[in-house]
Amino acid sequence: MFRLYTDDLNIGYGEHLIVKKLSVEIPDKKITTIIGPNGCGKSTLLKAITRIIPYQSGKVIIDGESILKENTKVLAKKMAILPQSPESASGLTVGELVSYGRFPYQKGLGRLTKRDYEVIDWALEVTGTLDFKYRPVDALSGGQRQRVWIAMALAQETEIIFLDEPTTYLDMAHQLEVLELLQKLNEEQGRTIVMVLHDLNQAARFADYIIALKDGEIIKAGTCIEVIKQDVLKKVFHIDAVIGNDPRTNKPMCITYNLLKGDSTNEEKISPIYSALSVNY
Repeated sequence: MFRLYTDDLNIGYGEHLIVKKLSVEIPDKKITTIIGPNGCGKSTLLKAITRIIPYQSGKVIIDGESILKENTKVLAKKMAILPQSPESASGLTVGELVSYGRFPYQKGLGRLTKRDYEVIDWALEVTGTLDFKYRPVDALSGGQRQRVWIAMALAQETEIIFLDEPTTYLDMAHQLEVLELLQKLNEEQGRTIVMVLHDLNQAARFADYIIALKDGEIIKAGTCIEVIKQDVLKKVFHIDAVIGNDPRTNKPMCITYNLLKGDSTNEEKISPIYSALSVNY
């Protein structure tokens, strides 16, 4: 039994459906990554599951109940989301922003407790932002701000954390720091992590389960071995990929790829114009 799943979910704007009859199960206490081309519905799916936007039909179920029936504070204790483009934190210090993650636990006048301050400092510490606690968020670099937003999500102390492209604006070292942090939270605390990633090799390296979307529909879902395959990537990204094994993790990795032109079934139309050690879409 899965704690969180969707059933025949349709999400769209007006009459235009972005996600179509999508049924997906999120493995509990695992890391799930969602991959797919721009505009395929990755971010839309995360927002609907976390009740940021409504969905047209279908169901999102957590702990046997529709998310539509959950009290807002109760739901906020179960799942947190770091959106792709967080709202402006103008005028706030880092510590003040991270303290917003404690909202679901506040009672009465909403004063922070000793426990709240401990969690805030822990979230700052593990994201490497404790030294910025009293600085204005506006004074930080893009990468530093991203880690502060992640700290706020961690301060919410939820069992499920959704992150929409959490490595945006980060250099390679900080990307690894964030992903290794999320992996540590999963392994040591049993947190369920669901995130959208563009880098296929990072998705394969850190995920237990991968969902590949295209045009609002699931092309393939499963382990990295089942999803990071030449035929799947051809359908999802319209590329002809060479797949090898990561020598450090023994997981599949995209070594190089060519862009398919015209009919994706016609191998003679492959054009070798792109090559990289990792795929970013």
